[in-house]
Amino acid sequence: MTERNIHVTIPRGRLRDAFIPAEAARALENLGAVVYNPAEAQYAPAALGPALADADIAVTGWQCPPFTAEALDAAPRLKLIAHTGGTVAPIVTPALYDRGVRVISGNELYAESVAEGTVAYILAALRRLPQCSARVQAGGWSDHDFNEGLLDQTVGLVGFGAVARYLAPMLKVFRVQVMAYDPFVPHDVFAKLGVVRADSPEEVFRACRVVSLHLPRIPETYHMVNADMLALMQPGALLVNTARGSVLDEAALAGALRAGRIHALLDVFEREPLEPDSPLRGLDNCILIPHMAGPTRDRFPRVTLALCADIARFQAGQPLALEIGRDRALGMTDDTLQLGGKAH
Repeated sequence: MTERNIHVTIPRGRLRDAFIPAEAARALENLGAVVYNPAEAQYAPAALGPALADADIAVTGWQCPPFTAEALDAAPRLKLIAHTGGTVAPIVTPALYDRGVRVISGNELYAESVAEGTVAYILAALRRLPQCSARVQAGGWSDHDFNEGLLDQTVGLVGFGAVARYLAPMLKVFRVQVMAYDPFVPHDVFAKLGVVRADSPEEVFRACRVVSLHLPRIPETYHMVNADMLALMQPGALLVNTARGSVLDEAALAGALRAGRIHALLDVFEREPLEPDSPLRGLDNCILIPHMAGPTRDRFPRVTLALCADIARFQAGQPLALEIGRDRALGMTDDTLQLGGKAH
């Protein structure tokens, strides 16, 4: 195995400390000569390539500039990018793949964490945990709300990508019947996971007591969940969105919530942070979460350790477990994590 020069572009500070604590730093150092971005800010676009002039491998994070042809001209040795984020949309370009640079990311680990978060959200919303806790904190007690459980429910997934495919087996523990809609996923994927394949999103909204959204942010999904779609939901049904805010018409949802027909838990919004005057605020049947379904902070070093394992495979000429190929990478959308109202 040939030792490589590894350059970490993540700037000094809490984010790098979260992703590269001592254990992860040692794992990186066992793979090659490691150089860290010495500044407290991410490299400017014009500075990225020169900073990587001697690097064989770049370890990147949120807000890293894209790897343009100009940046790659200044980094001729670069052969692998290990991205600690999930989506690689903000950093990849066709030029990157044209030059044979390979890309790995924490996307699978992020997806699993978001799936876990979705289970937590469904349970909390069905049992009305935030509302009950707020009542007790305010000095009250039970008003005999009729809450629900997840056991033996029918849950519908609109979109059947990575998060939904982790979520489906997690739901099976609760004896849930899972139905999913995604016209781009082969039938055998549904069958392998024991999921009923729906022919349309309308079928999911009609049939399922809980509907969870897992759609990408693309023009075709903009406001796909509108007033007509929401009207198909069963009385008292739950809508959960951990995907993208743009897939849901928030004004239409606010109207459905004010009518009291359904309830919702939203982790993502069209504009983040959520605007103070959003019609979704102040509704007892809508739980609002500040974009934190996943990954949880404890996953950050695990992402780096998983990337280190793939770097070792790369150096040994073995298949990569976390590789993001050209078509998949260029089809991804940006989903910059918001921490404290600031993008990271």
